[in-house]
Amino acid sequence: MIDYSPLWETMKKKKISQYVLLQKDINNKTLDYLRKNKNITLLTVEKLCDALDCTPNDIVRFKKDGS
Repeated sequence: MIDYSPLWETMKKKKISQYVLLQKDINNKTLDYLRKNKNITLLTVEKLCDALDCTPNDIVRFKKDGS
């Protein structure tokens, strides 16, 4: 299962709001997908990494069922 909770933790740590992401070409639909742990493209992961100056590990983690 995909889990984007590291994204929200990274944003909080770096004091970056969702508004900043909207300005960096991350749209509301994508933010909604992230909140619901739905699939996003690798291009979006790259945009997020650029916007947050981080690595994919700071944005997403994969969880096995039951963990």
